Amino acid sequence: MMMHMARERIVDTETISPEETDQNWSLRPRSLDEYIGQPTLIERLRIAIEAAKMRGEPIEHVLLHGPPGLGKTTLAHVIANEMGSQLHATSGPALTRAGDLVGTLTRLAPGDVLFIDEIHRLPKTVEEYIYSAMEDFRIDVPIDSGMHSRIITLNLKPFTLIGATTRTGMVSGPMRSRFGIPHHLTFYDVEDLLVIARRSAELLEMNILDGDALRMLVARSRGTPRIVNRLLRRARDYAQVHNDGKVDVNLIEATLKLEGIDPLGLDELDRTYLGVIAKTYSGGPVGLEAIAATLNDDAGTLEDTVEPFLLQIGFLARTRRGRQLTPDGAKHIGAPPSSQIAHANSEMTIFD
Repeated sequence: MMMHMARERIVDTETISPEETDQNWSLRPRSLDEYIGQPTLIERLRIAIEAAKMRGEPIEHVLLHGPPGLGKTTLAHVIANEMGSQLHATSGPALTRAGDLVGTLTRLAPGDVLFIDEIHRLPKTVEEYIYSAMEDFRIDVPIDSGMHSRIITLNLKPFTLIGATTRTGMVSGPMRSRFGIPHHLTFYDVEDLLVIARRSAELLEMNILDGDALRMLVARSRGTPRIVNRLLRRARDYAQVHNDGKVDVNLIEATLKLEGIDPLGLDELDRTYLGVIAKTYSGGPVGLEAIAATLNDDAGTLEDTVEPFLLQIGFLARTRRGRQLTPDGAKHIGAPPSSQIAHANSEMTIFD
């Protein structure tokens, strides 16, 4: 069995630790007016919430999908706050039995929000129970088993289910069809990230001397607010130790260099991944499992945490035959384009 290496990456879009989750709460917006970015979704939610309030009903069920770190959990809390209701949070892997779901649903008060993270990981047996809860606010619970089994129907208080997933393709069709407001969250542009960075820097009480410092930082944050906030905290620490708490362009550059982040936001693992394809596999195409074995890492981890950004910026291509380094990707790490690599290798003479 291959043992993969545990890596903690500052550019990881997943939350690194419970401590970071606590730190992020102080920076998160509490209302739609405070929420930056995703304008189409925010407008849809604003209308849906206002209409639901006018009717005295809970908002329709919401499915949020997209890469980690873009604000799905934050939006769930914002929706609950805007509705003046309580949010109950759980995750797909935590609901292992139907009884777990029944207990969660029966505790909901009228208008409450149930947030299920990683909803694509709900077990099939649990998912089937949630259909009637979403549509009719009731759930059928079997009592006993065998030929004498009975079913009792529990009526639920009207509630809103908010599901979050990074893999919408793994959410079943019947489940997706029951969400009235499905929406894909996209990566943020630099201007929106700058607004987020200024707000977070103010909440962190950072002494920013140069506006270009924040622009440099957000340009390397891979379009992800979570990474912006993480880099800001590292810059704050660096400034307190090395620059009397003052943050300027030179300090940001030094912080990012220390963390191994290049001008495009790639870290050491990204560059190593590209280098393996270029040098070991002649630029590709090569299967993900082969890359993972060479890196002594987990294929699923690479697929979820490394490849999305490389695909987004056009450094990596997925083909039928495997992963392929693009000319831009090769240029970034100083390697020749894959066709040149393959041609050079074909002309090599191997001596016994």
